[in-house]
Amino acid sequence: MTSNDSFRHKGLRNRLVEEIRKKGIIDHKVLEAIGRVPRHLFMDSSFIQMAYKDQAFPIGQGQTISQPYTVAVQTSLLEIQPGDQVLEIGTGSGYQAAVLYEMGAFVFSVERQKRLFQKTAKLLPEIGYREVRLFLGDGNDGLPAFAPFDKIIVTAGISDIPSNLLLQLKPGGLMVIPLGERSQTMTRIKRLNEDDFEQETFGEFAFVPMLKGIAK
Repeated sequence: MTSNDSFRHKGLRNRLVEEIRKKGIIDHKVLEAIGRVPRHLFMDSSFIQMAYKDQAFPIGQGQTISQPYTVAVQTSLLEIQPGDQVLEIGTGSGYQAAVLYEMGAFVFSVERQKRLFQKTAKLLPEIGYREVRLFLGDGNDGLPAFAPFDKIIVTAGISDIPSNLLLQLKPGGLMVIPLGERSQTMTRIKRLNEDDFEQETFGEFAFVPMLKGIAK
């Protein structure tokens, strides 16, 4: 527990975990990870009272820190195993990456917003997540130099699955991605072999749109 993470914060996290559990999240490893990540440290101090509410919140640059329930859904669908190499598209605040790290994943995360990237790259090591690897880049490209990945998570809405990302998924690997324009359907894709993919859907969600290029 860091000096900026008090017993009060831990109590608020426990209450948040219970709220998420009641909404249907049953993966105890996901719930435990969310219970360990100090979400308030990913938000400006003036909004700290919002940190343990189960809702998204703006973090600047047109981005949000995701709703904890949404983080729990995506993380559960990934079926994370310790040692998994996970590619995250859309670092944002770094909160989702921290949850994945707490579950034993090796996290590679790409952010297109330069200011947000710089802020999160400074924050994560300061609060104990030094081994999360962050990259400034276009998420549509993925990270071919580090592929293939066991799991890929996309944290922005997109109408079509980027073929680059599909090709960076290991056979047997899983991708969780919100597909759609105005609202998104949470979709899980499994790569069966070199050429074949299987797709499942898991309800409607709302995400900020996934954009191309790097924003200075």
